[in-house]
Amino acid sequence: MPRMNPLADRLQTRLPFIQAPMAGVQGSALAIACGHAGALGSLPCAMLAPDALRAELHALQASGLPYNVNFFCHTPPVPDAAREAAWRAALKPYYDELGLNVDAVPAGPGRRPFDAEGAALLAEFRPAVVSFHFGLPAPDLLARVKSWGAFVLASATTVREALWLQEHGADAVIAQGLEAGGHRGHFLGMDLSEQMGTFTLLPQVVQAVRLPVIAAGGVADAASVRAAMALGAAGVQVGTALLCADEATTTPLHRAALQSEAARHTALTNVFTGRPARGIVNRAMRELGQPDGAAHFSTGLSPVAPAFPLATAAMGPLRAAAEGRGRTDFSPLWSGQNASGCQSAPAADIVRALAQGFDAG
Repeated sequence: MPRMNPLADRLQTRLPFIQAPMAGVQGSALAIACGHAGALGSLPCAMLAPDALRAELHALQASGLPYNVNFFCHTPPVPDAAREAAWRAALKPYYDELGLNVDAVPAGPGRRPFDAEGAALLAEFRPAVVSFHFGLPAPDLLARVKSWGAFVLASATTVREALWLQEHGADAVIAQGLEAGGHRGHFLGMDLSEQMGTFTLLPQVVQAVRLPVIAAGGVADAASVRAAMALGAAGVQVGTALLCADEATTTPLHRAALQSEAARHTALTNVFTGRPARGIVNRAMRELGQPDGAAHFSTGLSPVAPAFPLATAAMGPLRAAAEGRGRTDFSPLWSGQNASGCQSAPAADIVRALAQGFDAG
């Protein structure tokens, strides 16, 4: 058990351990379960409508535990009719295969950035910790969050991003390594060759900034927790290892993939949302993410997919139809590169097992 850990003290938790916010596979139940085990539970908010977000915040507030709320900070793209038409043309064979009408694709962005409405709702609850992905919100919105004393976390995937976050008001940096599951948090550049693994990125960020640095990506067991702390991390953030927790809402198909050999092959893809995110390789990634119809899988990145988050709308019906047939062909099977820690167990048990890495020995 960590003794007098400054990050845990600031988070008001027993452990310097943050449950990663994972949109689409969790709600407040997972956050509360992790909180009872001494970690900081997190609620992903980008996919929640205001009424749903308010209900989840009431549940978190009623628990009496500290918690983190997480928002995206992307700039909504201007819709591109030509690109959308090309995307639907690429998806039409799959729509036809599943008996769907590609012309009936619903509109909708799929992910919402932090805005004035979100800030106003959040002010009703005044959470002690607020985290952001894809940078930080506009200065006036960030100032509002900080006005009630919130501790602000934000993801960095490069040293340059970590320094930017320090300069623009973050209180701690989450160093997200390339092996992490879900969306990459990069925001100062889209060149994926600049991305590096957690245990390469972490010590460089620790050396570069004055803020606490939280390691994220590949932290799947007590040994990796211990390694992160040895490299200077103030704490860890864990996502993939909690995807099969009893309190997660991960689908049975996704859980089965995480606990199979398939989980050994992950890649970055933009075909599900329009932005690079790491998941288990499946049919959509192989067939839609291949440039020029390459014969062998080499990338899950499509030049045709609309900008984030506009690709989501047209993929949704395909996912629903395929999953209804017991297939994950079009499902975003988010996972980090190390899914070896995924187990069906109460979240508290998973947190406690990982927390053994904090023991001084």
